[in-house]
Amino acid sequence: MAVHVRIPTPLRRLTNGERVIQVHAADLGQAIDELDRRYPGIRSRILDERGEVLQFVNIFVNEQDIRFLGGLRTRLTDGAEVSIIPAMAGGA
Repeated sequence: MAVHVRIPTPLRRLTNGERVIQVHAADLGQAIDELDRRYPGIRSRILDERGEVLQFVNIFVNEQDIRFLGGLRTRLTDGAEVSIIPAMAGGA
């Protein structure tokens, strides 16, 4: 299934500036695997050494937070949109 993954600005240097990447995957874990095959090193910016989503990264599938879906096992349908969003921190 063709899925569109929106790449945040901090990760675009790994994707040669690409903002949206089409991958073929049945679930979110497979989508991240394909991204890492095509753009080595991107997985370590999204997942920790145990394979869990990093604390400061949020991932949405069709605008729904994966924490309330199936996590990395969240099923993807044809045309699904995955958004990787780094958490913002700081302040005055």
